[in-house]
Amino acid sequence: MRKNKPLLSLLTVVGLSMSLLAGCGSTSDAKSTASESGTAAASSTPVSFNFYFTGSQNVKDLWDSLEPMFEKEHPDIDVKMVYIPSGTGAEPTYDRIVAAKKAGKGSGDIDLYEDGIVAVSQGIKDGVWAQLDNKHIPNLDKVNASTMKDVNNYAVPYRSSAVVLAYNSGKVSSPPKTLDELLTWIKANPGQFAYNDPSTGGSGSSFVQTIVYKDLPEEDIHNADPSVMDKWSTGFNTLKELGPYVYGKGIYPKKNQGTLDLLMNGEVSIIPAWSDMVLQQLNEGLLPDTIKMQQITPGFNGGPTYLMVNQASDKKEAVDTFLNFVLSPEAQEVVVNKMNGFPGIELSNMPKDVQSKFDGVAEGFRTFNIGDLGKEMNKRWQSDVAAQ
Repeated sequence: MRKNKPLLSLLTVVGLSMSLLAGCGSTSDAKSTASESGTAAASSTPVSFNFYFTGSQNVKDLWDSLEPMFEKEHPDIDVKMVYIPSGTGAEPTYDRIVAAKKAGKGSGDIDLYEDGIVAVSQGIKDGVWAQLDNKHIPNLDKVNASTMKDVNNYAVPYRSSAVVLAYNSGKVSSPPKTLDELLTWIKANPGQFAYNDPSTGGSGSSFVQTIVYKDLPEEDIHNADPSVMDKWSTGFNTLKELGPYVYGKGIYPKKNQGTLDLLMNGEVSIIPAWSDMVLQQLNEGLLPDTIKMQQITPGFNGGPTYLMVNQASDKKEAVDTFLNFVLSPEAQEVVVNKMNGFPGIELSNMPKDVQSKFDGVAEGFRTFNIGDLGKEMNKRWQSDVAAQ
C-alpha cells in the first residue's frame, strides 16, 4: 500500500492540475466569448446624429418621408430629427452652434442644420460649417458646379424654388420675357398686374428687389454694405411710376397668396409668384390649368435651401452618408413630389417627366444675398411707394 501511495498522490496532483487548467481555460474562453459578443453588440448599435430643421408642415412631411427611406437602406445610422415649426424662430439653433464653438463644447448636439443662404454665409464667417467634397459625398457631382462654388462647398443645396411670372395663358398668349418687356406690359395693360406688399411675402419682395437692382452692377445683389442704398433712387422712382398701373391703381395684397387669389379669380392676368406655390395649387386644382409660369431676364430671386454640417460634429461620416442619399435621384424625386420644388441636383439626372415639369422655370433665377438691406428696402417701399 505504501508503494502505491506516491503514484496515487501523483495522479491526484496531475488530475487536480488538469482540472484547474481546464477551469482556467473555460474562464478565458468565456471571457473571450463575452468580449466578442460585446463587440458585436456595440457594432450593431446604430450611429445617431441630430438633424435640426425648420419650415412649414410640408417641410416636416418631406423629412418624415425621407428619414425611413434612408434608415431602411442604412440600418446602422439613426437620424434624430428635431423640427422647429415655422415662425418659432430658427435663429436660436444657429446661436447654439456658435455658442458651443466659442465655449469649446463641440457641436452642441447639432450635427446637421437646414437653412438659407444668409445662414450659410454667416456660418462660413463664423467658421462653424465643415467643407464638403465628392470623395465623401459622391452625389455632389450631380449638383451644378456653380451652385457649389457660390457657397465654396460649405453647404449642400438639396432643393430650390424661385419667383417666376405666373400668367393666365387664356388672356396672355405671349408673356413678357425680360424685365423691360414686363414694365412695358404693365403700363399697356392697366390693372392687370399685381404684386404683394414686400414685407408680407417673398414674391412681392422679389419684384421690388429686381426693380431696385435693375440697373445696378451684378455684384450688388451679393452686397450687404449699407452704402449700396445710395444707388436705390432710380429703382424706387420706377416703382412709384408703376403705382397707377398696378391692380386697383395702387392696391398691394398681403402675402404671396393674396396675389395668387387675384390670379385665380381672373382679376389680374400676371403676377410674380413662387414656383412651388403655383405648382402645388395647380396640382390641387386650386388654380385653373390656363395658369402657366415663365422666368424673365434678368431673373427674379430664387435659390436653394441648404444643409450644413457642423464642423465640430463627431458624426461626419454618418452625416455624409445621409447627404449622399438626399442627393440621390430617388430622394430628389420625393423632394419634387412633396415640395413642388426644383431638385437640388441638375435636372439631367432626373426622370423625363420631372424635367418637363420644370422646363423654363428651374433656371435663370438669381440668388440675392443682401442681408439686412432687405428690411431697409421694405421700410423705404412703405414710405416711397405704398404711401403715395
